Amino acid sequence: MKSNMVTVMKKEFTRFFTDSRMVLTTLLMPGIMIYLLYSVMGSGISSQFETKEDFQAKVCVQNMPESIKAMAGEAPFLFTELPGQPETDQALESLGEGEELYDLVAVFPEGFDEWVAAYDVSQKSAAPAVEIYYNSSVTDSQTAYVMMTEALDAYESSLANKFDVNPGNGSYDLASEEDTSAKMFSMMVPMLMMVFLFSGCMAIAPESIAGEKERGTIATLLVTPVKRSHLALGKILSLSVIAILSGLSSFLGTMLSLPKLMGGEGSAINAGVYGIKEYLLLLLVILTTALVIVALISIVSAFAKNVKEATGWVTPIMIISMLLGVTSMVESLCKTEPIWFLIPLYNSAQCMSNIFSLEINVVNIAVTVIANICYTGLGVFVLTKMFDSEKVMFSK
Repeated sequence: MKSNMVTVMKKEFTRFFTDSRMVLTTLLMPGIMIYLLYSVMGSGISSQFETKEDFQAKVCVQNMPESIKAMAGEAPFLFTELPGQPETDQALESLGEGEELYDLVAVFPEGFDEWVAAYDVSQKSAAPAVEIYYNSSVTDSQTAYVMMTEALDAYESSLANKFDVNPGNGSYDLASEEDTSAKMFSMMVPMLMMVFLFSGCMAIAPESIAGEKERGTIATLLVTPVKRSHLALGKILSLSVIAILSGLSSFLGTMLSLPKLMGGEGSAINAGVYGIKEYLLLLLVILTTALVIVALISIVSAFAKNVKEATGWVTPIMIISMLLGVTSMVESLCKTEPIWFLIPLYNSAQCMSNIFSLEINVVNIAVTVIANICYTGLGVFVLTKMFDSEKVMFSK
């Protein structure tokens, strides 16, 4: 059995790797296209994080001093006074949730102007401290923070450093790291990834099975002493190896393009939030997804009479996979219960989205990987049975 399967696999590898067109479209193009597309997307989307020229920062202020009121006429700020601590806490909560009612919450100590006037820089006592809270996942808030700190720094310099802005190691950015990773990408990438994976698998499976039926060479293989189950296993294993290589190409393209996709250095969002854990989980999901896709396309190709018919049947399945990828953009369709991750292709799209948004659920990823492996095994079993059917394999 082993020698027969190895012979079939060698034949498939020889056919594939000696065809420069197939190598280009299956191994090189997915990674290159993902890299180029995601890099262009990163350049385009990063422009969305630019602020309008006439932007005015909406700032809520607790204990607003007269000196800051005077600043409103000289700088692009719209100040709103907060009467007490409860209102300040409510403003901080709203800002942390990303609501666009205002961009900053500035907390001044009581008697700020008097304290500053009486403060002696030569003394070692603590200077008056101004606390400015912002949300870096919101572009206007990030911009307003920079504007406010620059304005206060200039005012501070004019007073010979009589107060401090955001002193110590306190946390004034109310956005979580997950927010700053730009969830827009986590919604778009899964659909594009599914398209490239399907395209790579479509380039090999129809030609390997439906192509041989069309050329009549499959009949020669089926009448040899090799068991048809061995033939089916040899083909599915070789196609799986090639599909995995295609998946690796897509993974490398994604990994290399992430810095540009996330807007590059200095952006409000960056790829530095992704570590080795996220990359490994993404790779695992991509590889098992490629196995499911190649098994599915192989079964369809075995039913088809020729490559054209196989491609025609596979195209609607590719569209369905794209729609499943789009589910990551619709919040109501993004499920978290493990049972939903038993749905093939949908589970992969959701896992990719969760990984990119850093909302990783290890249980759901494990369910997805195990389910994909099981579906691949089921596909191998079905393909083996189809190879045993004279009606299927010799249909004209």
